Amino acid sequence: MTLSEQTKPLRTSLHWRQIKDRLAEISFFLMSLVPILLVLAILLALYLRTRPILEVKPITDLLFGQTWKPLKGEFGFYPFILGTLWVTVVAMVLAVPPSLLTAMYLAEYARDTWLTRAIRLAIINLAGIPSIVYGLFGLGLFVLFLGLGTSIVAGSLTLGLMTMPVVISTAEEALLTVPQRFRVASRSLGATRWQTIRQVVLPNALPGILTGVILGLERAAGETAPILFTVAAF
Repeated sequence: MTLSEQTKPLRTSLHWRQIKDRLAEISFFLMSLVPILLVLAILLALYLRTRPILEVKPITDLLFGQTWKPLKGEFGFYPFILGTLWVTVVAMVLAVPPSLLTAMYLAEYARDTWLTRAIRLAIINLAGIPSIVYGLFGLGLFVLFLGLGTSIVAGSLTLGLMTMPVVISTAEEALLTVPQRFRVASRSLGATRWQTIRQVVLPNALPGILTGVILGLERAAGETAPILFTVAAF
């Protein structure tokens, strides 16, 4: 048997493996196009639904109009846009600093005790509570009990409480992903624990922390039930 005849099965097997890899690559590429096509379909549907309105009113009137009389054809979205920005920004300003401090304590200072495990379990459970429960809680505590009324402050405090578990969990995971050898090297050079956290751990965990902040921002901007109870309808 010649050398070419001996290597023929190997070449055939390699050829089929290349074909399978190519088919898998094409399949993954097509599957990655599905979310993009869905987003384009949603945008197209929104455009077709709003096209009659855009033909009657210019886009500037829709974005900056401050009246809301849809039955008379006088309406604008400026109050809704501005209110969403105010409530979301204030909520994140109130929620992010204590969330990061809590995450740093759990990841860097807290010992593995039953109390720490209970706190982590409570944070995970709070992250899964429906938004309408937070809305009722904010209505009872901030609007009625503390007397803040239906205001941006009451809505921002409610949204801040709602987003804190998400930010805490994500930030803690980001801090724990930093290799332990970075902390050991920093401490061996004479840095204190706080200096190690501030100059070594936080810069390496910053992308994950920002991801948690963005997730909290997205949840605060997209929720409606807490806003209905604490800002608008009630």
